[in-house]
Amino acid sequence: MGMSKPPSCFGYPLSIFFIVVNEFCERFSYYGMRAILILYFTQFIGWDDNLSTAIYHTFVALCYLTPVLGALIADSWLGKFMTIVSLSIVYMIGQTITAVSSINDLSDFNHDGTPDRIAVHVALSMIGLALVALGTGGIKPCVAAFGGDQFEEGQVKQRNRFFSIFYLAINAGSLLSTIITPILRVQQCGIHSKQACYPLAFGVPAALMAVALIVFVVGSTLYKKVQPQGNIMGKVVNCIGFAIKNRIRHRSKEFPKREHWLDWAKEKYDEQLIAQIKMVTKVLFLYIPLPMFWALFDQQGSRWTLQATTMNGKIGSIEIQPDQMQTANAILIVIMVPIVDAVVYPLIEKCGFNFTSLKKMTVGMFLASMAFVVAAIVQVEIDKTLPVFPKGNEFQIKALNIGNDNMTISFPGQTVTLDPLSQTDDFLTLDTTKLNKINVSSTGSSVTTVNNTFDKGHRYTLLVWAPNNYWLVKDGLNQKPEKGENGVRFVNAFNETLNVTMDGKVYVNIALHTSSEYQFFSSGKKIFTLSLAGISEQCTNSFESSNLEFGSASTYVITRKSDDCPEPKMFEDISPNTVNIALQIPQYFLITCGEVVFSITGLEFSYSQAPSNMKSVLQAGWQLTVAFGNIIVLIVAEAGQFSEQWAEYILFAALLLVVCVVFAIMAQFYTYVNPAEIEAQFGKDEEKKNPENPYYTFDPVSQTQM
Repeated sequence: MGMSKPPSCFGYPLSIFFIVVNEFCERFSYYGMRAILILYFTQFIGWDDNLSTAIYHTFVALCYLTPVLGALIADSWLGKFMTIVSLSIVYMIGQTITAVSSINDLSDFNHDGTPDRIAVHVALSMIGLALVALGTGGIKPCVAAFGGDQFEEGQVKQRNRFFSIFYLAINAGSLLSTIITPILRVQQCGIHSKQACYPLAFGVPAALMAVALIVFVVGSTLYKKVQPQGNIMGKVVNCIGFAIKNRIRHRSKEFPKREHWLDWAKEKYDEQLIAQIKMVTKVLFLYIPLPMFWALFDQQGSRWTLQATTMNGKIGSIEIQPDQMQTANAILIVIMVPIVDAVVYPLIEKCGFNFTSLKKMTVGMFLASMAFVVAAIVQVEIDKTLPVFPKGNEFQIKALNIGNDNMTISFPGQTVTLDPLSQTDDFLTLDTTKLNKINVSSTGSSVTTVNNTFDKGHRYTLLVWAPNNYWLVKDGLNQKPEKGENGVRFVNAFNETLNVTMDGKVYVNIALHTSSEYQFFSSGKKIFTLSLAGISEQCTNSFESSNLEFGSASTYVITRKSDDCPEPKMFEDISPNTVNIALQIPQYFLITCGEVVFSITGLEFSYSQAPSNMKSVLQAGWQLTVAFGNIIVLIVAEAGQFSEQWAEYILFAALLLVVCVVFAIMAQFYTYVNPAEIEAQFGKDEEKKNPENPYYTFDPVSQTQM
């Protein structure tokens, strides 16, 4: 290229603009697809939760393992530019196939709204996802490193700022897509039968990927392209292998020690390669403790979301659903990156403190560890408010009088008298292994004994009415309702068979003196309609529920008033969540600050410490720490089944603290290098050794004498 200096804008190479826009579109595309993937598996393909979750995590893990492949292709064969272009095409094809796999009419020959050959859809989506994992993973290490390549030697400040802007683009893309894609999914579309629009929700990310590719290619003439240098990975592996073998061969005392174990490769490999490998191995060694940070970081999507389901989502007048809390991370990133970059770092510099990359990363780990301490404190607060559910051999029982007379119920150890339409204050906890004699009677009646067996770990409701009748209901809820929803069931004390419709869900044929199962509803007031035979025209049969909050359960008893009209009466089974979801904000704030100083610095450090021919390889190494972090979560979550959730949070916080201290010590021994300088030095040495011109030496005097 004949150009002396690439065109610039605000002191940044103009080409950066194309790279940042490309990254924004690519991340929008990836996260948008990921946001609906699990629902696509469960609702369209029809897999159960466990299989869907397993496939989903496998896909995510693959996306973080394939960077190694992309890095190899880029650094040793195609170069970063061509790798990004060719793998983006693979990526686009993958997304298009995935979108096609979600078209219902593809195999719905009888037009009944469900695909007739589900295997076709499964096969297509798996091929599509495999290509997507190869594409997104393969370009991941290349895009960041390619961006770094655009800067000149002296532009370290600008390059660091670029990594921040780059990270901002990643999070802006993911934030927008996690909001927009679910909205696209709930649109209705289809040729013969209307249903949730997966093709649109998968198609928009595919289209954006096309945009990303076009933007990237348009900037082609502006880029500084570093040529790949042969099979670098092969050389590295062989050189390390040779050094180790050679070291073992010369292990006896008579051979002089060498400064570094890699120096044992000198017999066969040139010093520049050895110096480059030393840089890489030093950094990779530092990476060993890092997966622990990601292990904590990635629990926002799992553990912290489950914590949110036991909290009250009302903040002021807005209601936040548990799974929406994760966007807090992306929102905070978009706010915090500029603040940290423009305010915090300059201030620290003004105070004369040398805040090196590795110090930043240590602080980031410490902050993430503190976030989990805060999560544990919040969890303890939540635990105080949670109802006690039966454990071990216990079961729980309460009585509900649905008749018009006072009823007496004697439980083991206590006797209660219930007024008409009232219930015992709380659940009574009893032991299934003991003899549990429960008697029911009313004034002047004989005593009936409840002769049912009780299953451990369950809650029961004993419906009683005069003179001594009972019906035992197994509640089926021995934990808080999932996703922060509210359970509602109906008991028929009217006399006809009862059907109820509430907010689109139907309770069918509830016989007299029995209860329906629970059905679950999101927060808010709901209208329910009763359909009963034999009630007169004058009666209202449509009622409004009390305001449902988050995580409650209640029973509506439908009774007969004196004018023969139905009337509902509400009883609370499980009280709603009381701890406000806003209490999760501090932990999200801490982990996000940790991410800003840890993750962005890590990208930048991985780039600045890598030799020119291994930039992508180190970026891939960085991505691998994320993949291993995910694996740690799976192992710890499976191995340590904690009875208390807060204890698990404290365990993770403690593990990361230990790792943080270890990392701080390792960082003390790390000396920062400038790869370009070292390589330039080798370049000069080469000239000294093999002068192209035999008369040419570095001594000007001798030149004149010749």
